[in-house]
Amino acid sequence: MKLPLAFYQRPDVLQIARELLGKHLYTNLNGVVTAGRVVETESYRHEGDHSMTLHLQRKRQQASALYAPGGRAYIYTVYDRHALFNIATHDAAHPDTVLIRAIEPLVGLDEMLRRRGLGAPARALTAGPGVLTQALGITPALSGTALDGEVLWFEDHGETVAGADVWASARVGLAYAGPEAAGLPWRFRVRDSKWTSPAK
Repeated sequence: MKLPLAFYQRPDVLQIARELLGKHLYTNLNGVVTAGRVVETESYRHEGDHSMTLHLQRKRQQASALYAPGGRAYIYTVYDRHALFNIATHDAAHPDTVLIRAIEPLVGLDEMLRRRGLGAPARALTAGPGVLTQALGITPALSGTALDGEVLWFEDHGETVAGADVWASARVGLAYAGPEAAGLPWRFRVRDSKWTSPAK
């Protein structure tokens, strides 16, 4: 079952990030379908999160996609090469977002391998926010895409990841935002999944 936009429009971005674990992320680009099970997410909240404050200042033009009702893709590049896929959540007055950091590849493996230039499935295929977008064909051109359409969407396959199986830890690469923001335990991983990105 495809997740409705109401799923993303709830006010608690941390809850949304946790509940996305175990959901399946799909792309359909030029008739080629690829998909994987979400095993790692990160939350970013416009209140009480200095990293998000700085992001909204630095990416002012791109971040305008966050000032909309939840349920749209927010995709931007880092280091001029890696596209990062985020989900705008809450409502137009609350620019909160969830970053999808890793998936377990399940559908369209041959196409994912081709896009990544790999010969066989391995952790490097989709274990990280910059590589999963490459494997799924997600680019900044899809920023603003509604997540209930036929190009980019999530499905609920009946799995609920138990709290004991969720590993919460500090987010990655936020030292620049100061120790308080860097230490927030807002990175969520499926415990024991071999497809999560490297611990840092």
